[in-house]
Amino acid sequence: MSDFVNNFWSIFVIVLTLGGILFCALLLLFTARKKVVSAEDNTTGHVWDGDLRELNNPLPRWWVWLFVITVIFGIVYLAAYPGLGSISGKLGWTQVGAYEAEMAKAKAQIAPLYARFAGMTPEQRAADPQAMAIGERLFMNNCAQCHGSDAGGGKSFPNLTDGDWLYGGDPETIKTTITEGRFGIMPPMAAAVGTPEDVRNLAHYVLSLSGSPSDSLRASLGKSKFTACAACHGMDGKGNHAMGAPNLTDDIWLHGWGEAAIIDIINNGKQNQMPAQKDKLTEGQIGVLTSYVWSLSNRKSTP
Repeated sequence: MSDFVNNFWSIFVIVLTLGGILFCALLLLFTARKKVVSAEDNTTGHVWDGDLRELNNPLPRWWVWLFVITVIFGIVYLAAYPGLGSISGKLGWTQVGAYEAEMAKAKAQIAPLYARFAGMTPEQRAADPQAMAIGERLFMNNCAQCHGSDAGGGKSFPNLTDGDWLYGGDPETIKTTITEGRFGIMPPMAAAVGTPEDVRNLAHYVLSLSGSPSDSLRASLGKSKFTACAACHGMDGKGNHAMGAPNLTDDIWLHGWGEAAIIDIINNGKQNQMPAQKDKLTEGQIGVLTSYVWSLSNRKSTP
């Protein structure tokens, strides 16, 4: 990776770019000075198909000047804008700066729209048709890629409609999740559990907590091994919102169901991340999106 951040590539781009412009200028100068001896009829002596003769006429003057202007424009452009490796250019223009300016302009334009919702509670916004229409579009543009257009989620992506929340489903917690993002991690636990047989027994005990099909004998043997998991999931297996530890008793499986899937997680652990949206969305947008996400699992309680 260091090969792409040292000065070599910057120098390479500078040499290649300026070399190309210099070559064009020299080519223009060379062709302007070189005189081809022509015959009395102003031909070069080349003949094709018996009677097609190549004339020795100079390039039209406008064409030559267009070539000259192109070379000059290239030099002026590279002096003003970034194009020569790491040289920023005299105007200081950057893609990041242009993007931030456009985003600031767009946020200023939509600010009055979200001002109407600023004084509402999350529940009131959830009952407002306009707020929910905007929230749905925000969800489609920023959340549906992972959680699905219906918010039903998928493997490793939580379902937002079922009321099962890793960190809590109240509006304030949802807002925190959207704003700051989340990073969940379960470390590999095989060493703490014991032998591969112990891991398998524990997997069946975990399955038994939700009433899922399991081997009752293995589940009874694995119960004592669950103490290695209780620090996060609790002795009753109902999870811990403060840590984002899933409830293992509700038959909702984020990363897959069954003996093999659970054994894999115990052996290898699991990491999941939701990116923070605070640098992408405004405070008003986050507020409306929070209410929309909250409403997905609280349709009946929404006035």
